[in-house]
Amino acid sequence: MYFPYVRGRQYELLALRELVVKNILSDKIIPIVEPVKLSPTLVNLIKSFIEAPRRISIIHNPSVGTFASDFKNVQDHTKEADYKQRFVEYCKNDLTIKSIILQNEAIDLLDSWLKTGIKESELLVISTIRDSLGLYDSRFSVNTPQFVLTPNNSVFKRRIRDVKKILLEDNFEKKERNSDYLENSDEFFSDDHLYYKEDGFFGFSDYSIVGNEYLEAGFAPYAVAIHIVYFTLDKTLRIRHFVSNSNDDISNPALKYYEALSKLVDWHDINKNDIELTLGLDTFLQHHKQQTYPGLGTVKKLSLMHHIELMGNFLKEVN
Repeated sequence: MYFPYVRGRQYELLALRELVVKNILSDKIIPIVEPVKLSPTLVNLIKSFIEAPRRISIIHNPSVGTFASDFKNVQDHTKEADYKQRFVEYCKNDLTIKSIILQNEAIDLLDSWLKTGIKESELLVISTIRDSLGLYDSRFSVNTPQFVLTPNNSVFKRRIRDVKKILLEDNFEKKERNSDYLENSDEFFSDDHLYYKEDGFFGFSDYSIVGNEYLEAGFAPYAVAIHIVYFTLDKTLRIRHFVSNSNDDISNPALKYYEALSKLVDWHDINKNDIELTLGLDTFLQHHKQQTYPGLGTVKKLSLMHHIELMGNFLKEVN
């Protein structure tokens, strides 16, 4: 099982929604969403998964963004009040996995869940720092969660047992600037999908082509980079970075996109017999053919869609 971890930015939510609405998302994939704000896009995403019907994990105590304050400060008779009501209602559905990051405020949330009849066995728990293990021991020594995300670390393996553990790794080598990807345009990405069972895990998780780092606000880049993962003959995953050339200033992002996209198309044309065509990748090719510029958020959305669809197809083949 693959559990892609997304931070709930607009383009990430739209990527998941498009995959599930178009029935492309494999049933061997359960996305994990850490909301960063209370928005109609988030609410509509959960609704789409319920209607599919497909499972989705929603973290209720996010560590980044403004979701917690958005949720707390909602005023009555506002559109935000409607978003909040729908979010609460959709999260009661059995297809929405109640999920929690083990950090200090997690105790109150766990207590409130137990009081409302939500069982420990229904939860997805994220335990990635050593200091969280004491809380895990105290709260889940008798009744274990449905899933636990942990790093591939001996301490966590010793302390967290008899549960469906999910390997969580950040496989994306984030660069300070997009132009830095020119220094190494093709590199190893991951082989977790090959060895997670051998390492004692039920499934695997990562932050896809985005990485764990979270920035509250975007900025106009000097360079545009498109990140595409692909399988090699031995079924390891590599990632290819396609970077624009005119990177001296922030002007003309459409031109920068077309420069990066042209490199992707050239690479695909040479290797198309070995590169699996997904909806995301095909949409990139169509943008080049029609010379359209969808915006930088959509560029990330398509790369994310490509990766998730690719992993779903792989899991169908091996299981």
